[in-house]
Amino acid sequence: MKLRQMIDNVITAKQAAELINDGDSIIVGGSAGMGVAESVLVAIGQRFLKDKHPQKLGVIHTTGVGAVTEKGLNHLAHKGLVGRVIGGNFGLQLPFMKELITSNEIEAYNIPQGVMCQLYRAMAAGQPGVVTHVGLHTYMDPRQEGGRMNSATTKDIIRVIELDDREWLFYATPRANVALIRGTTADEDGNVSMEREAAALEALSIAQAVHNAGGTVVCQVERLARRGTLHPQMVRVPGFLINHFVVDPDQMQNYAERFDPGLCGETVRPLATIIPDPLDLRRVIARRGAFELSRNAVFNLGVGVSAGIANVAAEEDMEDLVNLTVEAGPVGGIPGKGLYFGSSINPKAIMEQGYMFDFYAGGGLDVAFVSFAEVDAAGNVNVTRFGDRNDGAGGFIEITQNAKRIVFSGTLTGGGLKGEVGSGKLCITNEGSIRKFVPKVNQISYNASFGQERGQDTMFVTERAVLRMMPDGITVTELAPGVRLNEDVLDQMEFKPRIADDLKKMDPRIFSEGSMRLRQTILDCEAG
Repeated sequence: MKLRQMIDNVITAKQAAELINDGDSIIVGGSAGMGVAESVLVAIGQRFLKDKHPQKLGVIHTTGVGAVTEKGLNHLAHKGLVGRVIGGNFGLQLPFMKELITSNEIEAYNIPQGVMCQLYRAMAAGQPGVVTHVGLHTYMDPRQEGGRMNSATTKDIIRVIELDDREWLFYATPRANVALIRGTTADEDGNVSMEREAAALEALSIAQAVHNAGGTVVCQVERLARRGTLHPQMVRVPGFLINHFVVDPDQMQNYAERFDPGLCGETVRPLATIIPDPLDLRRVIARRGAFELSRNAVFNLGVGVSAGIANVAAEEDMEDLVNLTVEAGPVGGIPGKGLYFGSSINPKAIMEQGYMFDFYAGGGLDVAFVSFAEVDAAGNVNVTRFGDRNDGAGGFIEITQNAKRIVFSGTLTGGGLKGEVGSGKLCITNEGSIRKFVPKVNQISYNASFGQERGQDTMFVTERAVLRMMPDGITVTELAPGVRLNEDVLDQMEFKPRIADDLKKMDPRIFSEGSMRLRQTILDCEAG
């Protein structure tokens, strides 16, 4: 590609939006605010509001793309613009979810995040779909809901099949003719590097899928460079896969930061720059979860309260002791939370997201730290549909279905819960109005009996008690100092758990200001 050709292939975001026709199926790359071609999504939304085109788009995305109520796919949350969506998670797209999905304005499918990554590769390779155990006996299973998110969605795109005397799920490959991806730098040959990105995600697979289908690939970048100035090891997407470039010199690294060099390996931040979270109920849960960290194991930190464990690890100076990963691809360092989720401060490596999920789905993960919204008497967990929320699974199903151990974290009750923490104990000052331990969950995101068949070790960490899944049922094994077993725990559950004969007190260090000296505790345990 000559320089003149390269310049011709650089178009505005408005011109990129005009490339999209009614009824097109587009893959929108990105996770939260990472890897998102934000300026193009803005332009598509503006074009629709002005011209009422494009209409009835099919939208495919790996996981949540947005900042809860704005940005990302929320730019497309207009009646008539989208006709169908297939995605891994919708929690960061509340207008999109509520105004289009919950109101049955569009067809909507939820597919596990890692399966979405595999589907892009299947699309690129001309394969009919993905065969996997991921999702069996959860709401992904067509014998339950088949990943359908509303009553407007009727067609099955997931099937149960049998191979070698085992059941599997078959996820059919979708079709797409437009791709929107993002990188940092494009050279005169169109090669794209991602040196300032916090995650590599799956831009290459998306570009291959759409290119091989004869479609159009648009890549947003921050800057252009001369031919031969990008190190070939840094190029993530070769130029022959990309049709057009949109240059946005102000693109944000995520929806919280313009650019933090500590998220992409350009610099290494001192841990002292990471301020400890306040000692509240969520911090208590994260601190107790951190006691399950150990050396020579690989951990995943999920979204929500579990993401706070990374902040505890930073305060306890444990960055070099533990292997913390997040599904977007970062390995090591201190994973972020909120709008930083999916990135890590001081990552040791940044894998492509699809390969991280291959590792998770294959059983490589030692311990998964994930959140819960509901738990029932059988140990089933719901994180995907509660109240007026229908967020979708993200990476939850791959992670929980295949980890050797699972630490589910959350408050015992919700809705107005308040408590005072300090001096080594906890006092509940206002009980929550929502019971989370219920007779039957609203949706099965994690199937406990299937997990037991696979030999998983499962526990539930709350601010006031720790419970474990035992052969004879859920059992209370630890109680917070200052908490009453009957009034504060058992009376707030809608089923009766067992009480361990050796019921223990949670470590008082969890409920006290300052470091818990957890680093030394781990080293002492290792020494014997």
